[in-house]
Amino acid sequence: MSSLDTPAEVPRPRAAAQVAAPSTMTWVTLALMTTASVASLRAAPTMAVYGLACVFLYLVPAIVFLLPTALVSAELASGWNGGVYRWVAEGLSKPLGFLAVWCQFAMTIFYYPSLLAFVASTIAYVIDPSLASNGVYTAIVIMVLYWTGVWVSSRGTKALAGLSSWGLVIGTLVPGTILVVLGMVFLGQGNASAAPMDGSHLLPEWTGLASLVLIVNNFLSYSGMEMNAVHVSSLKDPAKEYPKSMFLAMGLVLLIFILPALAISWVVPADQLSLTAGVMQAFDAFFSYFDVGWMTPIAAVMLISASLAGMLTWLAGPSKGLLEISRQEGYLPPFLQKLNKFGIQQNILVTQGVVTSIIALMYALIPNVSSVYWIFSTITTQVYLIVYLLMFAAAMRLRKTHPDHPRGYRVPALGLVCTVGLLASLAALAIGFVPPSQFGGGSVWSYVLFIACGLLVLGFLIPWLFLKFRKPNWRTAAAGAPSEGDRA
Repeated sequence: MSSLDTPAEVPRPRAAAQVAAPSTMTWVTLALMTTASVASLRAAPTMAVYGLACVFLYLVPAIVFLLPTALVSAELASGWNGGVYRWVAEGLSKPLGFLAVWCQFAMTIFYYPSLLAFVASTIAYVIDPSLASNGVYTAIVIMVLYWTGVWVSSRGTKALAGLSSWGLVIGTLVPGTILVVLGMVFLGQGNASAAPMDGSHLLPEWTGLASLVLIVNNFLSYSGMEMNAVHVSSLKDPAKEYPKSMFLAMGLVLLIFILPALAISWVVPADQLSLTAGVMQAFDAFFSYFDVGWMTPIAAVMLISASLAGMLTWLAGPSKGLLEISRQEGYLPPFLQKLNKFGIQQNILVTQGVVTSIIALMYALIPNVSSVYWIFSTITTQVYLIVYLLMFAAAMRLRKTHPDHPRGYRVPALGLVCTVGLLASLAALAIGFVPPSQFGGGSVWSYVLFIACGLLVLGFLIPWLFLKFRKPNWRTAAAGAPSEGDRA
């Protein structure tokens, strides 16, 4: 998966294997690790459209989704290793466990095009800002950068392992702080905010369901809390320290999400804001106002480097998790289980790359780049929400069927917490089919059909076909250590 620049917003894809936790860890350290895995600037323009109301639109999913996800994943991780596949397989069934791990992988198919569209629009501000809304340019950049990432990842480059932490500092904390400080100085000098900042605008204007659709994107922005739940057993007193860690992380994440979004809304009018290039629009406006326009390319390079680092660091992660489960259970055909000489699942990456390239062409075919970006972000959210629906259901069933199973942490009122998480996820799924109010003039049914097809085909039909047509030799041929024949 929150989002590596990241996967914000969007959802950030997670590596399959976790680094072994140290013997002890402070709750503050865990909070900072969680913040690094979730926070991103990429979703800021999406919420800046709502101005001061973005505070409300971030707080609601934090309470009903972010917190339940963090607490429930902590209990599951402290009782069962193996990640979401093991949790769902033990709590519900192995086929549903495969569905969960498949959706973790499948969301990246739409995640990377949306991430790289953000990169393309940022690069445009260094070359020619008018390119930010050019679909053909965006499609070309997506394909070139993605295939370059596939080539690098297929080489098994271990030096990329630490790039995500650098990405948090270079692409999130530093530019985010600069954006907020410039915005505060801008307002402090008596300039009027582009978006109203009075109390009457704390809540989004109600124009029907469409006025709340952007809240759905925040569910994916918050995905990733389960990533660091594996470290819960490293705390001295998990029952007391883990909740404190999660509340601190939630506060930090909210600050990183809300303050830059507000800063953007102060200087860029909502009707001029691009969902892909909004961050650079704000930097450009602030730097021009303070007569330091030469800093615009520097800010762009920081955002670009962080996004590319995130892509390279996590590109092979979800596919590796899918591969490992498929080799054990025979869920994928032998062709997709083959490894190259570096031990990397190259065939999965190449197949994913072909689909990603086809999706990238949508940017060239649909006139409004922001519309395509939003559609792909919504499909990514819809697919990933399936994982959380299964996780909450599995947690409740495991508490009933294995009440005495050792757990390092137990969620108080688990049934209530899971119910809130389930209802919030279901509501997000439903709202995701409503076109946002900013997309007036388009065909509502075309939008609904596109989202529905993306969810059904990617989230259900493809994994069902793998399960229906799998053969016994898919498992026996690939079980255990890879043989020479397994390597491409």
